[in-house]
Amino acid sequence: MFETVVIATDGSGSAQRAVEAALDLAAHFDATVHALYVVDSGEVESTPEQVREELERALATTGGRALSFVREAAAAEADDDVVTAVREGDPADEICRYADEHDADVVATGTRGRHGDHGFLLGSVAEEIVRHAEMPVLTVRQLEGEANPERKQV
Repeated sequence: MFETVVIATDGSGSAQRAVEAALDLAAHFDATVHALYVVDSGEVESTPEQVREELERALATTGGRALSFVREAAAAEADDDVVTAVREGDPADEICRYADEHDADVVATGTRGRHGDHGFLLGSVAEEIVRHAEMPVLTVRQLEGEANPERKQV
């Protein structure tokens, strides 16, 4: 039923839980796993120029860690075959575009990432993916009180 699973990750606690759920799903169907991190160009562009380069480095580091987490989790499940990618742009648009380009059967994402409580007021990346993706979307929420290690480091 599922041949290609795309995991959209930002390194947050909910994304890490989504990784685990998506890897279980992929293992059940022997599906190919793609892990995608999107650098939010709007976030970068809205940052004062004096700190923009530092923010870009921090986001690149966060993306690398997030993708490493997926690779390591897959390796622990005896599945070393993970395709990783980094894109830049609007996260929801880029995730949907990537999933379309790779004929994904499902997209897995956390529902609460770096944007925290603001997502409830302004809309979230996960919500946009659910609204616009052509394929099913598996959303996994961060548990109440669960640590978000990437947020502290950025």
